[in-house]
Amino acid sequence: MEMFFHGFMQRAFLASLSISIIAPILGLLLILRRQSLMADTLSHVSLAGVALGLLLGVNPTWTNIFIIMILAVILEYLRTIYRSYSELSVALLMSAGMAIALFLMSLDQAKTSVNITQFLFGSIVTISQEQLILLVGLSAIVALLYVIFRKPLYVLMFDEDTAFTAGLPIKRISILFNALTGVTIAVAMPIVGALLVSAIIILPAAIALRISDCFNGVILIGIFIAISGMNSGLILSYLYSTPPGASITLVFIAIFGLTLITKTFFTHFFKKPTNG
Repeated sequence: MEMFFHGFMQRAFLASLSISIIAPILGLLLILRRQSLMADTLSHVSLAGVALGLLLGVNPTWTNIFIIMILAVILEYLRTIYRSYSELSVALLMSAGMAIALFLMSLDQAKTSVNITQFLFGSIVTISQEQLILLVGLSAIVALLYVIFRKPLYVLMFDEDTAFTAGLPIKRISILFNALTGVTIAVAMPIVGALLVSAIIILPAAIALRISDCFNGVILIGIFIAISGMNSGLILSYLYSTPPGASITLVFIAIFGLTLITKTFFTHFFKKPTNG
């Protein structure tokens, strides 16, 4: 119980609750669009924003968000150019982001090398009040946008051509979606780390998809899984001084394995016998 009296742990748990609301929504939409690797790409490119902020001596979160906003437009532009090869835009941006990050880090290694490690692996103690407010506000915005645009998003995720025919602003919705995903990654990076933040966004929705086939059901189950996994991972990280991102990801993988085994067991032993 001692951990709950520390201010940084209180902020970490509140931040994990905010991420738990955002992750299943964004994660499910990424999976349905077959863009699971986009979150990984954005996390790699975010390192360029972090390196730029550290180099300029400003808050890396803000430079990170600025870079992500530009990237959201570029990503959608490349996706329309390479419509039949959407993975190409992901590969291009991931390579470019890492190259820019490494280049900026090399300009002043004394200023960037130590701090960049915190963003790579994450640290519970780095979450600030400002970042917490950003996360809470972001979770409220994502939840509100989901409630308002749930039906158009449902059509867009499953059939983009039908959405275009129906007159939906596909490009604007895609750019907004990319930007929200990127901003979420930018704000969550100090807690869970750039290397594993994409897994934390994708895994709750991936696990929920094994449990429910209903769109809203996946979101609600995903939120419950995210809250359980995030909090368990943070507790493990505090008790054993492990990186929070790694601890949370391992908990999610354990839940995924348990879900897979349980569903396979029930499907095998309780399936209806076929007449024959």
